[in-house]
Amino acid sequence: MNMLKSPARRRRPLWLAAAAAAAAALALGGAALLVRADDKKAAAAAAGPKAALTVTAVQAQSARLPLRVPANGNLAAWQEASVGAESNGSRLAEVRVNVGDVVKRGQVLALFAADMAQADVAQIKAAVAEAEATLAEAAVNAQRARDLQASGALSDQQISQFMTAERTAQARLEAQRAAARVQQLRLQQTQVLAPDDGVISSRSATVGAVVPSGQELFRLIRQGRLEWRAEVAATELAAIKPGQTVQVTPAGGLPITGKVRMVAPTVDAATRNGIVYVDLPAPGPAKAGMFARGEFEIGVSTALTLPQTAVLLRDGFSYVFVIGADAKVSQTKVAVGQRNGERIEITSGLAAGARVVSAGGGFLTDGDLVRVVDAAAPMAASK
Repeated sequence: MNMLKSPARRRRPLWLAAAAAAAAALALGGAALLVRADDKKAAAAAAGPKAALTVTAVQAQSARLPLRVPANGNLAAWQEASVGAESNGSRLAEVRVNVGDVVKRGQVLALFAADMAQADVAQIKAAVAEAEATLAEAAVNAQRARDLQASGALSDQQISQFMTAERTAQARLEAQRAAARVQQLRLQQTQVLAPDDGVISSRSATVGAVVPSGQELFRLIRQGRLEWRAEVAATELAAIKPGQTVQVTPAGGLPITGKVRMVAPTVDAATRNGIVYVDLPAPGPAKAGMFARGEFEIGVSTALTLPQTAVLLRDGFSYVFVIGADAKVSQTKVAVGQRNGERIEITSGLAAGARVVSAGGGFLTDGDLVRVVDAAAPMAASK
């Protein structure tokens, strides 16, 4: 009986065999995974380092750029006319215009009370008529004296008196006529007329006010013309000549094309700036007193240019990413000049013919490996 095995003892070898088989399978699977991982590493090593970004390469191009001198200044009236009262002590009866009105030469702007002036004109007309009658009587008497001079009926003294009376009457008539012209002018001065075409820029006239002679009633921008008074550094004044074209941009407005009218003959001793007067024949909505920026076109120059997207601004400096022969980029500091459309001038720091990243430089760092795609030719792009 001791030699017989129980059923539990007979099943133990089978369980051990199954466990051993499972362990062998796991070992084979792990080995296979290790082999596959090693294969992937080997393939990656054979493929080389991975590019950080796919970029488009461009080269700096030589272009003719306009030379411009920037300046700031204010808009002002080309010329202003002060319209004042010519009559003294008259009451202002009517004001016909206001600030901003466009007026024509000779247009009535205001009226003074004309009652006294009209009465004076009527009075002086009567005086002229009286003087004319007196002259007519004196002329008849003088002519009679001349006719009787040969007969001896009148003495020489009487004849001289008649002649003198005629000349005196003639002089009095001329005096009365001169006084009549004065009174007529005073009557005309009750009308305040525009001295030129233009726009009313200010008004101080008030209905009912008694205005002394010479007091300003209106201010007029002659012909509605404005000018830009640009402050330019003394070192750049020599390059600016009358007739040059200027692009003037008022604050919050659209650019206006103007022409240089005159360069001031003096320079401010404090600021070392000179004033350049620029005519704006068509100012549009621009107003006198506005601040404006502008650029004087003084010639053209040849310079290297890049797309503005190729230049990055970091820490206050301008950089480009130059692509090397090994497809690695190097961050290069450059100096930039003026902008013209979508391109920017490179004044220094970049060799002619160097290939740079045209866009996306903000995602790169110095030494990154990139995949390069050359930019399409301009003609092909236009097609």
